[in-house]
Amino acid sequence: MIKFFLMVNKQGQTRLSRYYEHVEINKRTMLEAEVIKNCLSRSKDQCSFIEYKDFKLVYRQYAALFIVVGINETENEMAVYELIHNFVEVLDKYFSRV
Repeated sequence: MIKFFLMVNKQGQTRLSRYYEHVEINKRTMLEAEVIKNCLSRSKDQCSFIEYKDFKLVYRQYAALFIVVGINETENEMAVYELIHNFVEVLDKYFSRV
């Protein structure tokens, strides 16, 4: 199950966040800061799956934009990785030049 969906730029600013489980506002900011720090600190050669606390992070980078999805441990990482790509393709078709 997807827990949250984040779109973040290279400077670490959250551009979009969507939570599918209730998380208090002050915990959201701390969670986002830690997740962003973990994803931005990794090189392009490293795997796009990270085990973080009690869930997994799946992220993908498109130019200056990172898309990060938090999932539970039973979810398929490759399916979510492909979901991110399909989401970006839909945005590109809808808005053109995303």
